[in-house]
Amino acid sequence: MIPKTLRLRLTATAETIVRSGHPWLFADSIREQNRAGQTGELAVIYDRNDKFLAIGLFDSDSPIRVRILHAGKPQTIDSNWWKAHLEKSLERRSKLFDATTTGYRLIHGESDGWPALVLDKYDSTLVLKIYSAAWLPRFDDFFALLQEKIPCERLILRLSRNIQPLAEKEFQRRDGQMLFGSSPGGTVIFSENGIRFEADVLRGQKTGFFLDQRENRAEVEKLARGKKVLNAFSFSGGFSVYAARGGATSVTDLDISAHALESAKRNFALNKNFPGVVNCRHETVQADCFDWLEKTAEKFDLIVLDPPSLAKRATEREGAIRAYERLNSLGIMRLSRDGILVAGSCSAHVSAPEFFDAVRRAAVKSGRKFAELKTLLHPSDHPTGFKEAEYLKVIYLKFTT
Repeated sequence: MIPKTLRLRLTATAETIVRSGHPWLFADSIREQNRAGQTGELAVIYDRNDKFLAIGLFDSDSPIRVRILHAGKPQTIDSNWWKAHLEKSLERRSKLFDATTTGYRLIHGESDGWPALVLDKYDSTLVLKIYSAAWLPRFDDFFALLQEKIPCERLILRLSRNIQPLAEKEFQRRDGQMLFGSSPGGTVIFSENGIRFEADVLRGQKTGFFLDQRENRAEVEKLARGKKVLNAFSFSGGFSVYAARGGATSVTDLDISAHALESAKRNFALNKNFPGVVNCRHETVQADCFDWLEKTAEKFDLIVLDPPSLAKRATEREGAIRAYERLNSLGIMRLSRDGILVAGSCSAHVSAPEFFDAVRRAAVKSGRKFAELKTLLHPSDHPTGFKEAEYLKVIYLKFTT
């Protein structure tokens, strides 16, 4: 017997939020439900006048009970809708990059209309990452659609930690699973503005590389000529290789992970075709970045501070703001005269104004004269459609004394 369509009605406040375009409906916003819902099925949301409001993916075990796919006029979510939906996302990227860039994001979650799902391209390898169990029952249909629309050598599945047990037990899906093609046996190589990088697509953070910092890496390249550069929280050295190609005299990668620093060395080796990379002295330091910056007496002309998120949840927001101020104070102490600070944050729970103000406070407290060069947010392949999606922000300051 085919179950009745899952129908939901909301609180008045939640109706307003859904109408505003927000893609999340929380469990405590539902005031009426016609039956128990199953994870992955479509839930149709009606307003207090029994008119269609939205439709989305139901997740019975998540505080985000429905992830909205469409709001406004009624829509039938069928195979044709999904196909057109994917084509729309791909069209947005069709003219963003030339042949020198083969690594970028094809689907960016809620902001692209694909809640809790991202798809990244690394040359001929696609990496699909899922953050909600609501996608698991629909996986085979979506996988078939990807194969039809996006030619690739291989397709790899990555799963957020919270859904991995269910995915393996109920759906025989696991993190790092090859969905199509042969295993790369390690990292895959892609290009970004002509620079070659490796991406650990099977076990690395996110989908294997931080594609969202592409524009900031290019900015650092423009600023690096003749400079001694420190890349703190360097991960696999993305900013560093750009700085070297841009003419930096030396680059120091600072990270607590030996694995990340080895990747940075390999990325330098991949780009020996560039004279700047060949001529740049590359050093690696394995240490806690806060401790090292506090203890060292070394000075640098350009410092990149791009830590991992310092606020994983809203309750950590105030502590994170203080930590950002402290970190950037330490960085400013290590800057030489006319030095440039590039300070970044990927903490969604800390807003751009809050982060920028923390960095500015650190600059003012240093007693040094400085000028703000620019601020940057999300790149075009990582659009933001609602407040919670606005995580990336970077500020550039130049100190003249």
